[in-house]
Amino acid sequence: MMIKVCGMRDAENIREVEALGIDLMGFIFWPKSSRYVSERPAYLPTNCKCVGVFVDEDIETVRRIADDYALEFIQLHGHESADYCAQLKGLKLIKAISVSGQDDIATYKTYEGLVDYYLFDTKCPSVGGSGLQFDWSVLSAYDGNTPFLLSGGIGPDDTERVKASHHSKCVGIDLNSRFEIAPGLKDINKLKDFLNALNNE
Repeated sequence: MMIKVCGMRDAENIREVEALGIDLMGFIFWPKSSRYVSERPAYLPTNCKCVGVFVDEDIETVRRIADDYALEFIQLHGHESADYCAQLKGLKLIKAISVSGQDDIATYKTYEGLVDYYLFDTKCPSVGGSGLQFDWSVLSAYDGNTPFLLSGGIGPDDTERVKASHHSKCVGIDLNSRFEIAPGLKDINKLKDFLNALNNE
């Protein structure tokens, strides 16, 4: 199972989270986020892949930041169109789909064949990082070919729930707000304990 930890920006915290052996680390480039990366961290990970999170951003800005940060994935967390995704050809894309019920799952069909992964997250007034969960059972409605990450309020007490959630296209989970000491600063012990429990079959 791929593990993505999102909302990073503190250099020492980045080092500590990277040392846990995660696969993906997310950096949020949306100015309205409390986890916004306003300046380049003094350290960027080399042992996991960097994901840049954008919300309805200008395509040239996305490409410039992708180059500056050597991003390996671009996560689109807004209302980006299929054409927008097509214009980012050459970059690996993760398209976030906001979910409050089963009908929202069908949104993926707009992007099939254009992105590398979907990320199913909880629909909320803002954009992600709410700490709220949606009903994972609605994922049974997903019948696409593109693999996805499960997101939305996964917390330290959810290891058994994650283990019990099975979908052939679910390849990983996204962790953020419920593992934080403060916005953008992760609690290393909580993450370590969670990952140990997750890997302890």
